[in-house]
Amino acid sequence: MTRDVDPARTIAFQGEPGAYSDLACRAAYPDMTTLPCASFEQAFAAVEEGRAAIGMIPIENSVAGRVADIHQLLPETGLHIVGEHFQRVQHQLLAPRGTALSSVKRVYSHVQALSQCRRSLRALGLQPVTYPDTAGAAAYVARRGDPEEAAIASSLAGEIYDLDVLKPDIEDEKHNTTRMIVLSREPRVPDPKSGRLITTFVFRVRNVPAALYKAMGGFATNGVNMTKLESYMVGGEFSATQFYADVEGHPDHPNVRLALEELDFFSREVRILGVYPAHPFRQRESH
Repeated sequence: MTRDVDPARTIAFQGEPGAYSDLACRAAYPDMTTLPCASFEQAFAAVEEGRAAIGMIPIENSVAGRVADIHQLLPETGLHIVGEHFQRVQHQLLAPRGTALSSVKRVYSHVQALSQCRRSLRALGLQPVTYPDTAGAAAYVARRGDPEEAAIASSLAGEIYDLDVLKPDIEDEKHNTTRMIVLSREPRVPDPKSGRLITTFVFRVRNVPAALYKAMGGFATNGVNMTKLESYMVGGEFSATQFYADVEGHPDHPNVRLALEELDFFSREVRILGVYPAHPFRQRESH
C-alpha cells in the first residue's frame, strides 16, 4: 500500500531514485520527500501543477559546464528561482554484491559521468558504455547481476540498488561540483539587507554591433559583480540571442537598480527569474 505524500513537503528532481539530483535534494532538504521525474519538463510540471512544493534542477557543473537545455526551458516555465545548492559530485564504481574488481570489463553510466572518470577508467582498463542516467545505470547493473558489468553512480544509488562499492570517489577532478537551482511557483524575494544575494535574469539583444557591450555597460559602471553570463539562440534563429545572467545583489540595491535600468534601455524582454540568498559555497570559493 502506497503511503500518502504531502505535496507541501515534496521536492521534485529529474532522474531515477539515487540520481545525484536526488542526493542533492536530500542533502539540502532532509525533511522533504523526493519525487523522481523522467525529464526536466516533468520536474517543472510537478511544481507548476502542485504535486511538489519545489524542484531542484542542475544548471552547471565545474567540470562539464552548463547542463544542456535548462537555460532554454527555464524562462518558459513561469517558475521562480528561490535558492541554490552546490553539490559535490563523488562518483562510485558500483557492482553486484560479491563482484571482484578484477572480473569487471564494462562500466555503464551517463556520458558526463563517464567523461568525468575517463582517466580512472583507462587506468583500470575498463570499457565505458553510455546509459541515459547514472542511477538508471546502477539499476540496470543490479538487475542483470553480471560480474563483468559495473556502473558509475552515487553512493545513494549503491544503497538503493544493493550494490557493492568496488572503488570509491573515482572522479578525475576532486573539485567536481554541480550547481543546482531551487524552483517554486511563487517568488520568495528576500529582504535587501538579509545578506549576500543573487539576482538571476534573462534578456535579449539584437544581433548588431556593440549591442551586448552597451547592454552590459551599466553593470561595470555601477560596480555590480556579474558571476555568470550564458548566451544561446532563440528558436534556432541567428537574428536574436538570449542571455542568462547572475549578478550579486538585490534589484532594490541602488547599484543593481541602475544597472538593470540601463540594461532595459539597450535590450528587450528583460525578465528577472529570481532573487535568492547566495549559497555558503560561494563564500568558500571566493577565498
